[in-house]
Amino acid sequence: MRRIFDNAISLAVVVIVLFLIIPLPTPLLDVLLVVNIGLSIMVLMITMNITEALEFSIFPSLLLITTLFRLGLNVSTTRQILYQGYAGEVIANFGNLITGGNIVIGVVIFLIIVLVQFIVITKGAERVAEVAARFTLDAMPGKQMAIDADLSSGLINEQEAKERRHKIQKEADFYGAMDGATKIVKGDATMSLIITMINFIGGTIIGMVMNAGTFTDVLSKYSIVTIGDGLVSQLPALMISTATGMIVTRSVSEGSLNKDVIGQFKNQPRAIMTTGIILLFLAAIPNTPRLALAVGGGLLLGVGWFVSNRMERERRETAAIQAAAEQQQTSETAAPSETDYYKDINNVYSLLSVEPIEMEFGYSLIPMVDESHGGKLISRIVIFRRQYAQDMGFVFPSIRLHDASSLGTNQYVIRIRGEEVARGEILVDYYLALEPANPLGEIDGIETIEPAYGIPSRWILPENKEMAEIYGYNVIDPLSVMLTHLSETVKKYAYEMLGRTETIQLVENLKRSSPELVEEAIPNIVSYSTLEKVLRNLLKEGVPIKDLGAIVETLADALTQGRDIDAATEQVRGALARTITRRFCEDGQLRVVTLDAEVEKKIIASLTRNEQGVYLAMGPDLMQQVVSQLANQMKKFNDLSQTPIILVSQVIRGYFAKMITQFYPGVYVLSFNEITSAVQIQAIGNITLETGPAARSERRAVGT
Repeated sequence: MRRIFDNAISLAVVVIVLFLIIPLPTPLLDVLLVVNIGLSIMVLMITMNITEALEFSIFPSLLLITTLFRLGLNVSTTRQILYQGYAGEVIANFGNLITGGNIVIGVVIFLIIVLVQFIVITKGAERVAEVAARFTLDAMPGKQMAIDADLSSGLINEQEAKERRHKIQKEADFYGAMDGATKIVKGDATMSLIITMINFIGGTIIGMVMNAGTFTDVLSKYSIVTIGDGLVSQLPALMISTATGMIVTRSVSEGSLNKDVIGQFKNQPRAIMTTGIILLFLAAIPNTPRLALAVGGGLLLGVGWFVSNRMERERRETAAIQAAAEQQQTSETAAPSETDYYKDINNVYSLLSVEPIEMEFGYSLIPMVDESHGGKLISRIVIFRRQYAQDMGFVFPSIRLHDASSLGTNQYVIRIRGEEVARGEILVDYYLALEPANPLGEIDGIETIEPAYGIPSRWILPENKEMAEIYGYNVIDPLSVMLTHLSETVKKYAYEMLGRTETIQLVENLKRSSPELVEEAIPNIVSYSTLEKVLRNLLKEGVPIKDLGAIVETLADALTQGRDIDAATEQVRGALARTITRRFCEDGQLRVVTLDAEVEKKIIASLTRNEQGVYLAMGPDLMQQVVSQLANQMKKFNDLSQTPIILVSQVIRGYFAKMITQFYPGVYVLSFNEITSAVQIQAIGNITLETGPAARSERRAVGT
């Protein structure tokens, strides 16, 4: 029994196909016709109450099954009409209902219903499904980019990104299936017209041949059953077509259709009252239906006035509750005057503290931070801190959030150790649309620059969000814009937040898993000061310090061999080759810019040692050549989804990196021993040494 129940739908489809062959008795036919009508009503109600199309993802398959069911019943009723001129009580009663004793009026009304179904509903649903499928497919790249941006900034984890990608794929599959399923609806409407004509013409001919009565009697008899049969089939088809149009427009709704309609009309009491006043004005014009216009206008005016008063009352109550809460909070947190507070010298010392990282907001941005008003910034920062700790092995300090009256209402400032390092401005009631390389269309908005990556963007209204995604823009909400800017700033300056206290905490955490290593190396061989400097060097160049055991072990060996901190750092980077490769390599390939052997020799010759250590004293001519050529090489990375990387030998890597980052902070310098052998390295450019026109001509001649 369990197996039969699990395969009930499959068995039902087989039975529906048998309807095309096996005659059905009229009592069973009446029951199945009622089931068909009830199923169509149920489908229509479901599409009106869902909030998004994927909640009813079986609709394309269900549309095919209901169409097949309806056609099977059509064939069965046609068989009964042609055999007996009678197809049950349901069809007879519907036929008498629509004709009302007048065959001509009944035929006209039936034709109107059929044409509405065929021309208006079916055609419109087909077009809507086609456009929705095309727009959904066009918007997929932008949605994927938004997911990747949220994942990279720590707003979501890998599992959430996977779920969102799966949902996007399901949406594309669903709307593609709906585009094909609407063709079934159109074919069903056409077939219903053909069957109706067969019932009427064929039934009339059969009735006359079999002497079933006079021509008038035969025409009346078959007209009633034909109209009844057509109406019984067209009503479910009309409801299914309407449901098709509704389900493909669910992307622009926020709730069920009932809630959306009632809620959005309730939010416009002025429009309701204006309409009522216009109707009352029309009622005053001579030769107009005054009573109907006056009743309608008065009713709308009363409803609009009632809704407006209710909204105003709710607004006053909300304001009163907020005022009372603020007053209570103020009374509870009442503090002594500023003069009295700083009379205590200990309180003055509190002004000397410097926060590792803090963020100040303008007045309009406070609701995004205040959790009591639904602000989600703090929870998103917590998610980002966890993600950053998992990726980089460092837990950055708590971020102090507070408002600042000196800022503009829409501005925010990020400070590291009390000094401003980043600033931005966002519009709370807008979305930020990042402009693609080749947009499919122009979207209205306020031009700006995305604060984290410097991408040309536009602040757009929420109602333009869907259209911007269709045009290829990557649309981001204001909170994500601000959090992305904060996360990129934290990544950039994380090494400055790693101090002696944080280093000791990392060592204490390592002691739980490797107590022998810590006891042997720290602080006997590796002092906390040295470990701090090495860890900061690694974080500054984007190298994770998660494998702290390998770092301490390699650093201890390097210092035992008498190496300085810079050389020890390079040896540690070599020990983290797999980590560095995973950090910068994608799909087993690494595209890099290399240095010519002569250039490397010149750089090595420029290394100078003094009391403080080794430093790079490169001549201005050589530096200018390297920097200018590098500017041209960086353009090659614009079309690649990879961080710009320069690959050099280990001897000069650290010194060359310090020089290059002054001109190109977003460029990473790696050495050959930091890349694992499994990676395929592809050189897309080479920086050479040009000594003059003669040398360049000679080089070109040799190449030829």
